[in-house]
Amino acid sequence: MPLANRLRPKDLSEIVGQDHIIGEGKLLNNMLKNNFLPNLIFYGPPGTGKTTVAEIIAKEVKKKIYKLNATTSSTSEIKKVIESIGGLDSQNGILLCIDEIHNFNKKQQQTILEFIETGDITLIACTTENPYHNVFKAILSRSTILEFKQIDSDGIRKGLENAVKKIKEDSYIDFELEKSAIDEISFRTNGDMRSALNLLEVSIYSINSGEKVKIDEDYIKNIPVSTIMNSDASGDVHYDLLSAFQKSIRGSDIDASIHYLARLVHSGDLLSICRRLMVIASEDVGLAYPMAISIVKSCVDAARELGFPEARIPLAQAVVLLAGAPKSNSSYMAINNALRDLDEIEISDVPLHLKDAHYRGASDMGRGVEYKYPHDYKNSFYDQEYLPDSLREKKYYMPKDNKFEKAIDEYMKKIRRESK
Repeated sequence: MPLANRLRPKDLSEIVGQDHIIGEGKLLNNMLKNNFLPNLIFYGPPGTGKTTVAEIIAKEVKKKIYKLNATTSSTSEIKKVIESIGGLDSQNGILLCIDEIHNFNKKQQQTILEFIETGDITLIACTTENPYHNVFKAILSRSTILEFKQIDSDGIRKGLENAVKKIKEDSYIDFELEKSAIDEISFRTNGDMRSALNLLEVSIYSINSGEKVKIDEDYIKNIPVSTIMNSDASGDVHYDLLSAFQKSIRGSDIDASIHYLARLVHSGDLLSICRRLMVIASEDVGLAYPMAISIVKSCVDAARELGFPEARIPLAQAVVLLAGAPKSNSSYMAINNALRDLDEIEISDVPLHLKDAHYRGASDMGRGVEYKYPHDYKNSFYDQEYLPDSLREKKYYMPKDNKFEKAIDEYMKKIRRESK
């Protein structure tokens, strides 16, 4: 049996890293002490204890227990659970534990909805994906969502130290595991306890029989296992990375921006990086540095032409440029405010003098008759009304305090003064 399974905690007190929900006086701990078990959805990264906590709870309740894995289970298996309702062994109700529930489609999730509502089935579902994106809303509204956090380095170290004791009790192998090795395993597995235990097991059982070996940092580094980085290009974590990426550039933190770029490059999703950079060039830098979008477009085109791994180079150039550039969201806010008014304000017709007049009879209907051609006037400007009557006093574009937009603002004021 794999070490991770042999060391699976039997009690909530043995779980590491989730004190915010299972610690003394915390939500889940108190609910179990009060013998209250609502429908639960456990959400968090792999290897953080979701399935283990579900199994511990299952052992403590006096209900008929069924376990399904949505990756491999079918609708017929859900129906078998439903058919057992009311049986002699399920008089106290059924506890249905579903692992990876995000792999069930909407119809499969709906199958159990009626029985969750009546209380015949109590649900504990686990998922690595954001339940608000992947779980049927009617199930969400009837469940308590508990988020499991990535285990910090102290938690991983504690779990590894417990594992070393267990291995020394059960194994003939003579070894000494240095603190530096534990630190390296913790770093390489990035908050995933299952992976940390697996790497520990590999490192120990790769020792030649009969030798006493000192396992240190260098020994772990020589094991050909890549550092785990949760950056699945289709998962919720990936969108969190994209969000952190844009917010770091918006916040003018060049180092953080490059860090998140590296993690996105690691995921291999070139298209999402390119799209986000183009958006940032207009949304966050905008008119504070109008040339940014042209430069970024050139970098993005080069990245797409090159592909990985070379694409990282023009992408890094674009990121440093955007993060270090002055910022303005004035054009972004202008279009958002204009679009909002379309939904919230009754919009009157296009002013008559602006309507199309390129057809016979247009002037008879007053279309375009009063229009003044700006190029016939000084500075190619004539102060006439362009907005519909209902929006006459509206101002959507509000210039920011940067060199380019100040110049725009000063120029607009100048030509208006000179037109009077």
